[in-house]
Amino acid sequence: MTEPSSTEPSSTEATSGGTGATALRDRRPTDGAAPVLQAIGVTKRYQLPTTVIDRVRKAGRTALTALDGVDLELRKGEILALVGESGSGKSTLAKILVGSVPASTGSLDADGSPVPARRDREAARRIQMVFQDPYSSLNPRISVGSMLRELLLLHKIVPRNEVRAESIRILNLVGLEEDALDAYPSQFSGGQRQRIAIARAIAVRPEVLIADEPVSALDVSVQATILELFAELRRTLGLSILFVAHNLAVVQHLSDRVAVMYLGRIVEVADTEELFRNPRHPYTRALIDSIPRMGAESVNARLALQGDPPSPFDIPTGCRFHPRCPYAVDACRSTDPSLAAVPLVLGRRPSPDGQPSAGDRTGGTAASASSVATSALGPGAHVAACIRSDELGDVDPLREPAIELDDPALTHEDVLLDPAAGAPHHQEEGRA
Repeated sequence: MTEPSSTEPSSTEATSGGTGATALRDRRPTDGAAPVLQAIGVTKRYQLPTTVIDRVRKAGRTALTALDGVDLELRKGEILALVGESGSGKSTLAKILVGSVPASTGSLDADGSPVPARRDREAARRIQMVFQDPYSSLNPRISVGSMLRELLLLHKIVPRNEVRAESIRILNLVGLEEDALDAYPSQFSGGQRQRIAIARAIAVRPEVLIADEPVSALDVSVQATILELFAELRRTLGLSILFVAHNLAVVQHLSDRVAVMYLGRIVEVADTEELFRNPRHPYTRALIDSIPRMGAESVNARLALQGDPPSPFDIPTGCRFHPRCPYAVDACRSTDPSLAAVPLVLGRRPSPDGQPSAGDRTGGTAASASSVATSALGPGAHVAACIRSDELGDVDPLREPAIELDDPALTHEDVLLDPAAGAPHHQEEGRA
């Protein structure tokens, strides 16, 4: 069985202005409804057991802070990407949202109503998760048909006599055929196993799908088809998707908004286009600069991070990014900034004289300073935690566009490293 090709996006979705990159995003909802899922002040601390030596030394218990006051909202019908380095707390937050791990403090709301600490079957059904490793997330002793049948009967999705027909419909949604029902996970390739994991998640008709790095364990040639599958499921089923990843190149053409995490905190949230054109936090800029490119000149040296993230056992005072930030000042070492709305560039690249430059992909006109400031409070508000984002002046790398419109990595499809950005479909090795 070969890895199926997804339907090509329409001409209105395929390009965004003059970039030449394939866009998998749809128009985001603007109905102003309550977030379908919201985290408010969520923290997670793990208390480590004390040893005999600790008791003799009368040392206090050591706590690992995985999350520290996370505020995040997922809007209905959107794809929100959650990105950051390994160890930043992305997977911990995903597990708290799906209910497999309790939060130490904070609260969760779903459609404006509090989510109980102990979720009943209906509350658990509404939020489902796709795990990172398709090889360990599926039970190798249960066939695909038995797995789907158990879920459909447990949650009473369809009558017993319609289970097989519903199972076939679900498999068709993820690009698999009826013969997969009688097969076991070991008979499928990596991409096909991930499709089965997605089928298992959508079988109970959830409202929210949390994908925890679902393509990082797959071959690069297969990642594009899985990303297209998520975009197609959002369109056909109306799902709201939280897409967890550590690679910004993967989510650039899929997500509506991007939230950047660092050491247990959200440091920046913005619409995808705004974040890539005008990142306001040095950590976000460093992640964007780390995207591999092929061209005459490398831009990866613009803002290279030095060293490893600090230990979650000993979080730095002030801004937790200052030990690795080349632009840190004394205020960064003493002041712990919180998320705050900042003026939007609205997708226009700032020129050296401070005026919006030509080549605006959105085709809009320049906005006044007052209108830009007002826009920061709207649905696409750009928020950042860096207290120096407006103070670095001429040496501020954030004043330059994160990705030039004429960057070969965006304008020439033959050098694209991100398969989701216009690379041809690849077929995968069939079942054994």
